Amino acid sequence: MSQPDLHHEDDTSIQDALAMNDEVLLSETLARLHPADVSDELEQLSSEERVDLIARAPEVISGDVLAELEDDVVEDILPFLDADRIADALSDMDNDDATQILEEMGEAQRDEVLDAATPKDRAGYEESLAFDEETIGRLMQRQFVATPEFWSVGDAINHMRETGDDLPELFFNVYVVDLAFKPIGYVPVSHLMRAQRDVRISDLMLDTIVTIGQDTDQEEAAYLFEKYNLISAPVVNAQGRLVGMMTVDDIIEIIQDENKEDILALAGVSDAGLADTAVETVRARAPWLFVNLLTAVLASLVIARFDYAITEIVALAVLMPIVASMGGNAGTQALTVAVRALSERELTTKSAWRAIRRESLAALIIGVIFAVVLALITYLWFGDKQLAGVAFIAMIVNHIFAGLAGIAVPLGLKRAGADPAVSSSVFVTTVTDVVGFFSFLGTAVLILL
Repeated sequence: MSQPDLHHEDDTSIQDALAMNDEVLLSETLARLHPADVSDELEQLSSEERVDLIARAPEVISGDVLAELEDDVVEDILPFLDADRIADALSDMDNDDATQILEEMGEAQRDEVLDAATPKDRAGYEESLAFDEETIGRLMQRQFVATPEFWSVGDAINHMRETGDDLPELFFNVYVVDLAFKPIGYVPVSHLMRAQRDVRISDLMLDTIVTIGQDTDQEEAAYLFEKYNLISAPVVNAQGRLVGMMTVDDIIEIIQDENKEDILALAGVSDAGLADTAVETVRARAPWLFVNLLTAVLASLVIARFDYAITEIVALAVLMPIVASMGGNAGTQALTVAVRALSERELTTKSAWRAIRRESLAALIIGVIFAVVLALITYLWFGDKQLAGVAFIAMIVNHIFAGLAGIAVPLGLKRAGADPAVSSSVFVTTVTDVVGFFSFLGTAVLILL
């Protein structure tokens, strides 16, 4: 009986091929996989397996694969790649993707790679790296297609054919520039291809063009793309001259990165990549946990101030975590909505007071609803009308403060120039805990003792 040919198994993974120590199978597996799938499998490998793969199949590190890899994995494999191979891979990538790879390198390795690059590529990389991180000047593509408005469609098409390799790999619009090379409009490629060769560009041009400054923050650029439903946009320098472009695929990556950053920041953590060690993870999370410890001590001091009341009425110890917990959850809900609205530019100075009034009213209504529920539970549990009244009052007070803190804290941090996604949760949790314990125990002292 003939043995099955394992070299043609379509479901063989890179990890399987490495484990089998089969060079032919490894080569066939890499040839079969899409670069994005190769990147996904690389991310699942251990550091040792990645080193083994690079040693046995160095061709796996192509521009297409590098462009898809997570930053922490790129940082992990770069020390095992020689400068010439990296330079070759970067030459196959768009300038913006290549710049992101260069950002992950140490200064010494970056210098080696720049020395190995062609003079033209090196000049483009150095221009991008001269801009601050997370600005459009660093992220933009420096290749684009531009024409004067007096050209014909045929002139534009001939120009693109003659330009050849200097064209961007993917583009959607041809930008129309004046004599000072400032963008004055654009022609979608689909319109260009439908028109006759003798039609003038000026007759096809759409002049409602949105430009982005090269010093613009990437989050602001993403907002412009979403607001104006852009598929691409020209990038201009301080003099308004066309120097590059941003396309929607780049913006999608920015939006995903910003959303992930905000979600993690709300929890007081940073992203833990597959290549991160336990020590690195602890170092990233411990500072915020220490801050939370300090705020918890503050809440405990409030409880200690009323220890005599808890000693006399044990039911207070049973009920006060409920009041604080409900307030904390209500504050987190308001905070999450506020941070999202700030990031989407929906919550502005003009709309702030309207948002505060809405959250205050909503907090009052929700507080009353759950105050009735808690008061009923308290009465059925302990049979004490006064204790039920204490729970009723404390629940309403804490919900109102929770709603106000959830909207006011991120607004205040935003106005102070801080990132509300990073710091807000600590302050909101402190408010809800302190107010929850103080309102409940303070009301209990006034009514029951």
